[in-house]
Amino acid sequence: MTYTIGMISSYVGLNPCPIDWLWQQAKHPFGNWDNIQIQANAKDPDFLLMYNFHDFPELPEKHWNPLKNKRHHDRYLQQQIQLKARLQNVSPSRTISLWREPPLAEVVQKNIDYYNQAKPYAAYISGPDDASPNPDYMPAIWYLTNSFEELNQLPPPIKQKPCSWITSGIDRTANHRDRLSFLKLIHNSETNCDFYGRGLPDWAKAGSINNKWYGMAPYYYNLAIENYADNEWYVSEKLWDSLLSWCLPIYYGGSAADKLLPPGSFLRLPSMDEKGLRYIQEVTATPDAWYEAQDAIAEARQIILHKLNLVNWLSDYVKNFK
Repeated sequence: MTYTIGMISSYVGLNPCPIDWLWQQAKHPFGNWDNIQIQANAKDPDFLLMYNFHDFPELPEKHWNPLKNKRHHDRYLQQQIQLKARLQNVSPSRTISLWREPPLAEVVQKNIDYYNQAKPYAAYISGPDDASPNPDYMPAIWYLTNSFEELNQLPPPIKQKPCSWITSGIDRTANHRDRLSFLKLIHNSETNCDFYGRGLPDWAKAGSINNKWYGMAPYYYNLAIENYADNEWYVSEKLWDSLLSWCLPIYYGGSAADKLLPPGSFLRLPSMDEKGLRYIQEVTATPDAWYEAQDAIAEARQIILHKLNLVNWLSDYVKNFK
């Protein structure tokens, strides 16, 4: 039997969600993977994925004057009706809430609020931090537009340049600002590293890129710098994109990657400072480390595609559902 998986999200680009969301991560056409089919906007799906969803009804505050309280209570009831329609007639027992945000100091309480708000609507709630009802790694998604079949069979592409870094100019947290400071340090050192991304400072000489493949595949190495590196759960698409592009990632992040991927499939950036800069310069001076890591990269790619893949995760969840 094939079970249909619907989805709602608060991501702007996934709201409303395209019907083919995740189809490129599925083994077979139309989002089919073993016992499931991904149909984000399906009518009456068998299961529903709430993917980084936080548009829950706002409860009226207590002790307000009756007029204000009634107005906000009416809005709350309207929001409940709207949410019920988005839930696509799926019961909470078959609804999954996956939160993708790291527990940065600036947002940790907000994350906890979202976990609590999801409880009436989803039986399974998970996120990459200890405050989550079910702390766990984030199932893998990637931002390469290549098909699953292509990524699965593709040999290493021709490598032409030493190193790239695809990042952004976001600076709303201390961690983001530390990353931008490191970017400037690398840039000012004239290290042979190309930068790509949206919203980067003019001095970075960067350009935005729609398919990350083109900013990674021609490079031996890729800087994969997480926004958060302080727990055992958080690892994001930055690492998956790099490996699926046959790069050897120079990775800055927590311990999750060590548990999920084979030894030698990525390198550890020791720090985002002068020491880290020297490490990058030493490694990228030759392609030797990339050649030595090819077997480990190949193994890691298969793990990402077939095991860590969000579509496979959903298939396993349905198989184990009771």
